Amino acid sequence: MPGRRIGAVAMTPAQRQARRRARLRRENYTPPAAPARRTPSRPQRWAVAVLIDLQDQYRAWLDNLPASLEGSRLAEQLHAVAELDLEELQAIELPRGCGRD
Repeated sequence: MPGRRIGAVAMTPAQRQARRRARLRRENYTPPAAPARRTPSRPQRWAVAVLIDLQDQYRAWLDNLPASLEGSRLAEQLHAVAELDLEELQAIELPRGCGRD
């Protein structure tokens, strides 16, 4: 429900804005601080460089795997990850609209 009118005739939007600006000047209004920077978008967070770093960690894990686990399923999976060619992903340019606008 709208508030009561101050005058006999409703104010125009320009008059309302002028009244608001005058009130803000009287109150020594300071505008709010700029919003904090947003977190990077998903493609930026999960960049190919992060995948390459993870691959290096898995290679180190595979190199330090105990002899008792060399033929295990874990060793096979680590070997599969270590063999992936992630360098090709660095050459790919994402299209506009994938968080890069």
